[in-house]
Amino acid sequence: MKLSKIKTILNDLQAVSFILPNGQFVPSHFHVTEVGVISKNFIDCGGTVREEKVINFQLWEANDFDHRLAPQKLKNIIELSEKVLKLEDANIEVEYQQDTIGKFNLEFDGTHFLLVSTQTNCLAQDKCGIPESALRVPQSTIASSQKSNTCTPGGGCC
Repeated sequence: MKLSKIKTILNDLQAVSFILPNGQFVPSHFHVTEVGVISKNFIDCGGTVREEKVINFQLWEANDFDHRLAPQKLKNIIELSEKVLKLEDANIEVEYQQDTIGKFNLEFDGTHFLLVSTQTNCLAQDKCGIPESALRVPQSTIASSQKSNTCTPGGGCC
């Protein structure tokens, strides 16, 4: 979701809520502790230099159980960030503390914001020499093969 889209959505909301990929809600007393831009300059495994920019929201919760972030307050925070940081209309990435800091994409279901799991990927698949059949081996296949401690050719465990 882009920054302009969340601002439009916030105009019509009565409350701001986020749902984690497992279906649980981020506690309603969360704070948005950061709005910023993250720039990533890197070279992929195929030798291509790349640059990515995302708008970053950091969600945090404390023992302040009476705190509720109103939609207009979040919109004000975003607009101040746009003005001071000169933010572009880029995609939003959300950080939220779990076992470690999780990074999520952001979607909206008409009522709640959805934190969508992100995945790593090879950006130079055409240059890596990895066969197409090996690019997307389901994690469940790998996990079940590892549990039995057996590995067979083409089994996806090695």
